[in-house]
Amino acid sequence: MYRDVAIRHKQTFQDLHAAILKAFEFDNKHDATFYRSNDNWQRGREITLQLYDKPYKAPPLLMAETTVGSEIRNPAEKFIYNYDFNKGWQFKLELIGVSKEENPKITYPAVVRVEGIAPSQYGTKSLLGERFADVEEKYDLTKGAEGFGEEGEDGEESTASQEGGADDERSGEDDY
Repeated sequence: MYRDVAIRHKQTFQDLHAAILKAFEFDNKHDATFYRSNDNWQRGREITLQLYDKPYKAPPLLMAETTVGSEIRNPAEKFIYNYDFNKGWQFKLELIGVSKEENPKITYPAVVRVEGIAPSQYGTKSLLGERFADVEEKYDLTKGAEGFGEEGEDGEESTASQEGGADDERSGEDDY
């Protein structure tokens, strides 16, 4: 799952920060920071939303004051973007192309390609979305399936332990 974002070299990391949040449908309520990175995704110089109360190895750059172009040193430049330090969202960013031409129909930064379903910021995102309640009601997913007891129920062994299957470690004998 990824998103391709087109951004002008003179736009700031704060602009990129906002574009990433929009691309993944995250809110803008939490702290964030970028790190320059190498091919092994090791963290380098920090480009932060604001100065945080923590020790820095080197003074960080500020997103609002640092242009994206000023930090591009090679054609495959990489950055790590951390968002919401409590949840620990981490995104790996990689430069995939540089173009001198701008599309006048695009407002930069812009999401130009979407691949996969974005994760939910605060929990699980159902593929069924609002329709899950309908499916649950139709199939009554709150009750145990036929032939399967509830956890902790006494009685016969479960069907799975009585039948030999592909994962069964017994010798090649079949039980009938």
